[in-house]
Amino acid sequence: MKRVTDPFDENAKARIVGGDMTRPDYVSSGSDHSVEADDDDVTSSSLSALFFGCDAVAAAAEDFNGKEADAEFDRAMCDSISESVDLIGRIVDNETDLFRNQLRVQVRRAAEIFACLRSNKQMMRRNVMAYLRNCGYNAAVCKTNWPSSGGLSGGSYEFIDVESSAMRMRYVVDLDFAAEFAIARPTSSYECLLRRLPRIYVGTAEEMRQILRAASSAARCSLKSGGLILPPWRKHRFIQCKWLGPYRRTTNLFPSPAAENRGSGVKCRAVGFDAAANGGCVVFPAAARTR
Repeated sequence: MKRVTDPFDENAKARIVGGDMTRPDYVSSGSDHSVEADDDDVTSSSLSALFFGCDAVAAAAEDFNGKEADAEFDRAMCDSISESVDLIGRIVDNETDLFRNQLRVQVRRAAEIFACLRSNKQMMRRNVMAYLRNCGYNAAVCKTNWPSSGGLSGGSYEFIDVESSAMRMRYVVDLDFAAEFAIARPTSSYECLLRRLPRIYVGTAEEMRQILRAASSAARCSLKSGGLILPPWRKHRFIQCKWLGPYRRTTNLFPSPAAENRGSGVKCRAVGFDAAANGGCVVFPAAARTR
């Protein structure tokens, strides 16, 4: 088989392999690659590398292509998160559901009344639930619980739900919703999404399903752009189980003794729920009333 160097004279060969060191514009490429690794695969790019600085050209091209690929990924990632932000905005800003609008007003009012319980999320959640029941809503505290299986980490979660017999609809109420989507080193696009998520969520299960899908996709893109791995508790299956998995419903104002955190009672005056609903006072567990 003829070699590509056959048509060249000795001087040309010397210049190609670096033997002619007398030329003032001689530059050593320092490459460890051999262009003769495959004689049948000599392309125009390999010849360009031989005549015009070899590794300098290849390195520049590789660097350019790498930056271009990164830029393409960043643009695609931003577009994807931007679409998620738009979707969440349309859901959150939708005011066509009159039942949800009225429920949202009552939930926010209850959250203000029981604001001093924010450090004790369990008691705040149960007091808001009781307030809603006092307003005539079929509200309850829901607890989801799921085992580990098939790459899914087990866990449990609590939130409030309201069932509307007239609407034949189930509404999810979460008093600290946006905080559940915080991730490490978020991109500016993902931070925009976090700001768009409501702190207090009130909406249907189907609306929740759409938000979870959009938010989990955006979290994955944000983490990937920073070279981080998506943690198990931010995977779509996991967050779906939190709000949309099998659940138990309770209307008890106070947690069962086994679940109650006896050391977390707030020390202040407590009265019955009717007075709390009308006067803005707060209901506390029995352990707190002894003070």
